[in-house]
Amino acid sequence: MGSRTYLDDILAFHRQRCSADSRSFSKLLEKAEQIDDSRDFANAISSTSGLSVIAEIKRRSPSKGNLRDDLDPVALASLYESAGASCISVLTDAEFFSGSSQDLIAARSSTKIPILRKDFTMDKRDICDARLMGADCVLLIVAALEDEKLREFLSLTKELGMDALVETHDEREVERALRAGANIIGVNQRDLVTFTVDQERAIRVIERIPPNVIRVAESGIRGLDDAVALAQAGYQAVLVGEAFVTASDPSSLISSFKGL
Repeated sequence: MGSRTYLDDILAFHRQRCSADSRSFSKLLEKAEQIDDSRDFANAISSTSGLSVIAEIKRRSPSKGNLRDDLDPVALASLYESAGASCISVLTDAEFFSGSSQDLIAARSSTKIPILRKDFTMDKRDICDARLMGADCVLLIVAALEDEKLREFLSLTKELGMDALVETHDEREVERALRAGANIIGVNQRDLVTFTVDQERAIRVIERIPPNVIRVAESGIRGLDDAVALAQAGYQAVLVGEAFVTASDPSSLISSFKGL
């Protein structure tokens, strides 16, 4: 199996929480199916000319601690939208990222652009929860899911009128994502073992993603130079949290990325 990664600990926690969850999936599904207020995440990215920006609401990171103590999800989401972000990502994981479903609900109520629930989707009920809190897209991490679950989760997101950002870290995971039917693939530039960012990885891995699949670069995008390199490599979108949350002027940073 190799070295234990930071992701392993987070996933172990979420698996344990899922196994202790006694809620009925069929009842949750019934509620989730009644929500029809969908915003098209995939289209918001693919209809933008040049680079799209998925701007993230992120309170803390496991490696860096708190990023911004006065973070107001309503104000930040509105700023992201007015600066030209195509979509907003909201971390809802409480234990490791200090996020919450309230952050997502607040961001959605104050904007008109699609919202990604950024969390560790381990169970079908997580997808229903995302729909019920107003998310238009969920994150599916290939490293966390077996092939059968990945296909099952992709099928459920479609059934609920949602999109899925399928996150990969290398060529093998891209192959698995494609076999499962992913139409939006993210490449996380952060190494799962060392936690360091390696942009060469994203530029190398994109060669395995066919042009009919939406390609998103994630993690460690610090500034304009990073965004330019990723746009030139063929990425249609960048997902950026830390750089925007900690910037003194996130609006101008978003505007500089947009449409590259």
